[in-house]
Amino acid sequence: MRIEELREITQEIKPVSPGWIGKAYTRLDSLTKPRRSLGYMEEIAARYVAIRQEEKPKIGKKRVFVFVGDHRVVEEGVSAYPAEVTGLMVKNFVVGGAAINVLARRADAGVEVIDIGMATDSAGLQGVVRLNVKRGADNIAKGPAMTLEEALKAIEVGITRATRASDEGVTLAGTGDMGIGNSTPAAALFASYLGMRASKLVGPGTGLDAKGVALKTRVVKRALRVNKRRCTGPIETLAALGGLEIAGICGLCLGAASRRMAVVVDGFISTAGALAAIRICPACKDYMFFAHRSAEPGHKKFFEKEGLRPILDLGMRLGEGTGAAIAMQIIEDAMAIYNEMATFADAGITPGA
Repeated sequence: MRIEELREITQEIKPVSPGWIGKAYTRLDSLTKPRRSLGYMEEIAARYVAIRQEEKPKIGKKRVFVFVGDHRVVEEGVSAYPAEVTGLMVKNFVVGGAAINVLARRADAGVEVIDIGMATDSAGLQGVVRLNVKRGADNIAKGPAMTLEEALKAIEVGITRATRASDEGVTLAGTGDMGIGNSTPAAALFASYLGMRASKLVGPGTGLDAKGVALKTRVVKRALRVNKRRCTGPIETLAALGGLEIAGICGLCLGAASRRMAVVVDGFISTAGALAAIRICPACKDYMFFAHRSAEPGHKKFFEKEGLRPILDLGMRLGEGTGAAIAMQIIEDAMAIYNEMATFADAGITPGA
């Protein structure tokens, strides 16, 4: 994918219409309940209506996309787990034994596992979508994670998966990730995109102690320093500091918005990809529901800085798309209220009488 081609796609993405938001609230205010008494549930429903641009839209198929990529920055000691765990967890995904599999089943959502940047060949793993761009992102403490061309190719993978899903009837897409060490590039991206100090954004990831977090913070600071001259724009920053799976999530968000498909963004890592998409195309933010606020400290800073609200706050920090799967059920509940609840006219009730 060339930058010009990406620009053509992003130009298709328009902010959701205030007119459709207004139509949705007209119906919500006519339902048999005190006005706006369901709080954020009503905002979720109104925005979903505006995304789909339908009077009474249904939730179609649901799918969680788990993008998998490795990171050579683990050489710096930034993770409590070895890099080999990435491949082992992918094996767990495809046999249905991971947390995301359990929660996706509860949400009646499919799970698509995409090898976009695994260090090892996934050829022997049935059930993995093999679209590997690069055998792991390079060590950001020493140089860029990817070339610009590799980043664009990874974004294209995400766009392609989104548009294919839309053609297959998916109306609610969830983002997921797997990649040991990926909270380090995510923190670096937040620092660059938000203009904040690394010390405010780096957290324990898979379970680092205070000493480990301090080391990880130094690594992120080094990555920002080493790659400073490369971070000239949102795509260039993503290439310099991110990862293949983060770029794939960015592409999924852009592709979904271009098809008026709602995206449920998971936790800290997924949000880094979503933020890259927002920086590339600000209008795509309207198509995103942020599933939850991660226990990673940098996630709270993101919501404060961007003025956004998560659906849930459960102290989760697993990734995989687990928060997205849970939030999908709440979005579906919001739309059930919108579509199925009786109006005052249906019930023969005069409000205030």
